[in-house]
Amino acid sequence: MILAIDVCNEVGSIALLSGTNLLEERRLESPDGFGHILFGAIEELLAAHQVPLSAITLFAVATGPGSFTGVRIGLTAAKGLAFATGKPLAGVTNLEALASLGEGPLRAPIFDARRGDVYAAIYDDALNVIVPPVVCPLEEFPLGNARRIDAGPLLAAAVGRIAAQRGGVHPAAVDATYVRPSDAELLHTSS
Repeated sequence: MILAIDVCNEVGSIALLSGTNLLEERRLESPDGFGHILFGAIEELLAAHQVPLSAITLFAVATGPGSFTGVRIGLTAAKGLAFATGKPLAGVTNLEALASLGEGPLRAPIFDARRGDVYAAIYDDALNVIVPPVVCPLEEFPLGNARRIDAGPLLAAAVGRIAAQRGGVHPAAVDATYVRPSDAELLHTSS
């Protein structure tokens, strides 16, 4: 059983999978942040399927890019659950998760990064990175003949499916994929 979490952006989701078979994915929205609702939502999802936390064999989490706070909340929650249960953790970028939902030999997942920029990358159909994740204005991204995939769908299930195929690692080995410096870092370097 896999529990997958994606709270990197304004709308997030959690998913419960048996291998690559999706049992349920639940949309999460919280204008005040996901920190105060995430564990309750996980508890409700597991209870709805009568799955105890101890039955989860792999945790999976979207590692970003996205909201710095959202990325940290998801990563901290997933690492905490994995450490507490002694189970492995798989980290998957939400760009890769979005690419897995696309078609064609080259896929360019694109997310709004605000400030006139996008997060983007290019993957092949086996999800190998062709152009690593970047943040830039859309018109500067080298799309080429890659098929553009815009954000929109919930991604926890896709994160979980990729994790099911790859397996996990020790939770301490999973880190965030920020792509750009935080506002605090930008303010510190400009002063």
